[in-house]
Amino acid sequence: MWCGTVIADRERLNEELIRLHVVANSDTAEDQNLKLLVRDAVITSLRQALADVQDTQQAKEYLEENLPKLQELANKTLDAAGSTQRAVVTLCREKFPTRQYDTFSLPAGVYEALRITIGEGEGKNWWCVVFPSLCLPKTSQGFTDTAAGVGFPEALSGALSGEEPYQIRFYLLDKLGELEKILTN
Repeated sequence: MWCGTVIADRERLNEELIRLHVVANSDTAEDQNLKLLVRDAVITSLRQALADVQDTQQAKEYLEENLPKLQELANKTLDAAGSTQRAVVTLCREKFPTRQYDTFSLPAGVYEALRITIGEGEGKNWWCVVFPSLCLPKTSQGFTDTAAGVGFPEALSGALSGEEPYQIRFYLLDKLGELEKILTN
């Protein structure tokens, strides 16, 4: 029964989050800076657009309908920076590793993702949670308040922030995510 609860928590996280994944053309300083410019433009746009969205399905529908606009925004951002590179924006299911922050972690797993690939997409990437809007820096003071403010379920906020009852469970969630990666490859 306990294992079933652990798996249910992990599946709920995977289903209730939409990640943003921005992949740079290469690892050059110029391409990495372009990646951050595109990231900032898209996050700013989505924060406003998704502010009143109440559930993951509505957010996914909005993103699907607006993929061309988001791609246009990414490409205009690249143009404004003087780049000839192009961005491709897709909504897909992607495998993510565990992401450690100062006050919480996101377990490894397969998540819905808004993926922005710039140019060849062979550079370092950047990711966050775009819905609910939790795109925070790696040092994230006040994560619980931010999560609650965007309607993230309290039980899952507690799980992510590493409250005592979830410390062991997240170890297991990470291992389940790793096993899922192996089995789906």
